[in-house]
Amino acid sequence: MTGAGDFEEAWPRIVRALASFTGSLDDAEEYAAEAVARAAAHEQSGGSPIQSYAAWCTSVAKRAWLDDARRRTVERRLAPELARPDADPRSAPVTDRASMDADDLSRAGLDDRLALLFVACDEAISPTSRMVIALRVVCGLTVPQIAGHLGIQETAAAARLTRAKRALAEARGSFRIPDAQERERRLPVVLACVAGMFTVAHRTVLDPVDGVADTGRQALSIADAVVAAYPADTEALGLRAVIRLGLARRPGRIDDTGTGLALDEVDRHAWDLALLRAGLTDATAAAAGDGRFAIEAAISGLHSSAASFAETDWDRIVSLYEALEQRWPSPAVHVARLVATAHGRIAQARGTTAVERELRTLEAGPAAYASRDAALALADIAWRTGRRDEAVALYRDLAEVMQAEPLRRFCLRRAGGPAAHPSETA
Repeated sequence: MTGAGDFEEAWPRIVRALASFTGSLDDAEEYAAEAVARAAAHEQSGGSPIQSYAAWCTSVAKRAWLDDARRRTVERRLAPELARPDADPRSAPVTDRASMDADDLSRAGLDDRLALLFVACDEAISPTSRMVIALRVVCGLTVPQIAGHLGIQETAAAARLTRAKRALAEARGSFRIPDAQERERRLPVVLACVAGMFTVAHRTVLDPVDGVADTGRQALSIADAVVAAYPADTEALGLRAVIRLGLARRPGRIDDTGTGLALDEVDRHAWDLALLRAGLTDATAAAAGDGRFAIEAAISGLHSSAASFAETDWDRIVSLYEALEQRWPSPAVHVARLVATAHGRIAQARGTTAVERELRTLEAGPAAYASRDAALALADIAWRTGRRDEAVALYRDLAEVMQAEPLRRFCLRRAGGPAAHPSETA
């Protein structure tokens, strides 16, 4: 039977080949999904083993598209001929795009997923639409996952996806890989899409069950492809540093019961040291730049290199977040700066009233992730400053709305009071 790793590797190759063959990213996704379903049915029915999943699915999808293309051509151009009893619909010509050679794409020298990202991140469609189509078609996220990440309704996400595909088709016509100059212009948006993919993983997939579910590792694989294409770009290196360091610290984010851990509870000995060193190397190289991801890499590097939570350089982290807000003024960054500020103030036995006031404003804001992070931060501040009754009530409310199971369990544990865990005894 085909394994999860086979699917993960084959999907972008199938979509890319079909997009070149059909001239349509929308058709490519549709026929790829149909071919994948046929592959599963073939194996379940005891058919012969599929040696190359990508080749098998691409071949099946091409035949299906050609059959449909011939039928559409007949209906459109040869309708009068269909009345003749001797007419043979199979002799009808297909459209010109059917003759496109999928192998032509290899001339661009790009990874399949990266090539598709450059196509999806077309300037002809809005930034949000680029994110939706990239996360769905290239990164493989579901519409509900995309909606949750963007803080919009599922119906709105689905509508944006449809509009994005239509706008892309109308603006550019048939599928094509943009040239080097176009790719250079689109690179910042591509990086943002890969960052968005990792953000979803970092927030929701703390303990992936397999390769298909491990969106974080998939994001790293694409980041590797970006750095391979742009080895001197400090933003590409910074993004990969952020992903590498985030994944390196992931083993310490949950305990053996699947419950999330607070920053001061994390077992730093569980971190992936090889990935940590690689991430710090990237962060050092990215420090030559001053863009969004170079700064994020520096922040992540400080978290990763601190010997303990207590020894974290919060003042420096706050300064970096202030610089990051100048370049990327998002609500999530604002919350992160306030959280770092609160940690520093608590460590210095200083008041957090002003920080909490700002966090409450962001908690009531429209940005879903920022709102959730602000609520978690308020509960954590109450917990660390000894206001346990207030913290318990906040965590109890958070447990009702937290979707990631490890985080829900964390909230429930703290909502149980100080005796819920030995390390939390007052």
